[in-house]
Amino acid sequence: AAPAPLLALALALRTLNCFLVQTSFVPDEYWQSLEVAHRMNILNYGYLTWEWTSSLRGYSYPLVFASMYKALQLLGKDNVQLLIWVPRLAQAVLAAFADVKLYSVVQHLENSETAKFVFFCQLCSWFTWYSCTRTLTNTMETILTIFALSYYPIKGSKMGNSCKYLALVALAIVIRPTAVILWMPLVFSHFLQEQRKADLILHNCIPVGLVTIGTSLIIDRVFFGEWVLVQLNFLKFNVLQNLGTFYGSHPWHWYFTQGLPVVLGPHLPFFIHGCALAPRRYRILLLAVIWTVLVYSTLSHKEFRFIYPVLPFCMIFCGYSLKHLKAWKKTAASFLLLSNLVPALYTGLVHQRGTLDVMSHIQQLCNNSQQSQASVFILMPCHSTPFYSHVHCPLKMRFLQCPPNLTGNESYVDEADVFYSNPLGWLNKEFYNDTLLPSHLILFNVLEQEISSFLALRGYEKTATVFHTHVPQGRVGSHISIYRRKTEVNY
Repeated sequence: AAPAPLLALALALRTLNCFLVQTSFVPDEYWQSLEVAHRMNILNYGYLTWEWTSSLRGYSYPLVFASMYKALQLLGKDNVQLLIWVPRLAQAVLAAFADVKLYSVVQHLENSETAKFVFFCQLCSWFTWYSCTRTLTNTMETILTIFALSYYPIKGSKMGNSCKYLALVALAIVIRPTAVILWMPLVFSHFLQEQRKADLILHNCIPVGLVTIGTSLIIDRVFFGEWVLVQLNFLKFNVLQNLGTFYGSHPWHWYFTQGLPVVLGPHLPFFIHGCALAPRRYRILLLAVIWTVLVYSTLSHKEFRFIYPVLPFCMIFCGYSLKHLKAWKKTAASFLLLSNLVPALYTGLVHQRGTLDVMSHIQQLCNNSQQSQASVFILMPCHSTPFYSHVHCPLKMRFLQCPPNLTGNESYVDEADVFYSNPLGWLNKEFYNDTLLPSHLILFNVLEQEISSFLALRGYEKTATVFHTHVPQGRVGSHISIYRRKTEVNY
């Protein structure tokens, strides 16, 4: 077992990590977890995106947060700040235990010194810092992957336990079905070297599979109101139909030329060096990394977070490299620490923070006696901000919709695209009557000039400007503007 001081260090660091990440990464962080949990549990208000109406997502992961919300509600502590931070702190604690588990894996395979270097690399990683406390399914998949790896029977490991690692893998697949990609070569390799193959299948694989899928089916039956196998729907949509391209497509080599180099960051040379040095028994881990990146490369829609679960595997090679640097150890460790610190703090505290900061302005509308008359329209690329999970009052809120073309209609254009093709015309048509106007509009500053005549004519005044990013792109501006109608009661 890992020494207690290491766990204390990991817990302290991940708690700090949690509070030093105040930026938004991707909408799924809220819309596929906290928003759903809010809807499941609290007064039944919360928005379910098209993935839920199409049964592409399972309720098992949001149920974790819904349970936390329920506990806070029963304790009379369900204020909006606790609803935001408690789930993230829970992720931070799990991430800390995962860091220590990674140390234990290497300690059993090698020795304490190599394990400490791997632990150091894991704690240094800017992308782990940026992602590990977020309420993303990718984060939970990565944490469960580390836990599963600690029981995986790698040659030389004394911690191997088929039942435990298969149960954790099954849980990861229930939460995010793409976990099957990473674990395919590992499970296959285990099967090939297993002496009692029939026992492995009959006493481990089948019982574990039946229990996890059965539990997942029952949870989804309760919340969907019908029997549905969401994991199958998810794979069908993302892999077979490849409808993920609706959210953008990238060239086949993107993960090799951009994805993996960015996620690894300053660790990249150490990873390459570690791959060249590592003994044969680690080849299965390297194969799992390459296989996962190759499979994801065949899908058009690519994101950095999709390959996050391979990062702990890469850290084992980075730590192995660091351990064998001899005279350069201290210099290399200092370089890793300092070079990761800048992107970790910048992406965690500065880049894309406006869409979270603006929620505190919306929250203020809940504290007012005029809440029933207030209404908010978020005129931004859809799902830019969190929703009821970060407001926690039944305020009238609306945002631009952007579900993919599920009907096969060739002339389909989503609401957000229709709006951005002619913002002024869309607003005048949508709000032909003043009684339909929202009391508050929230928009990126790049849109202001184009709709300035609408804002002036309908009596909107700017009440706040919130910084968002130093690198505005397309529809996303550097700042977010909040407008309030002057003719309304002063909120």
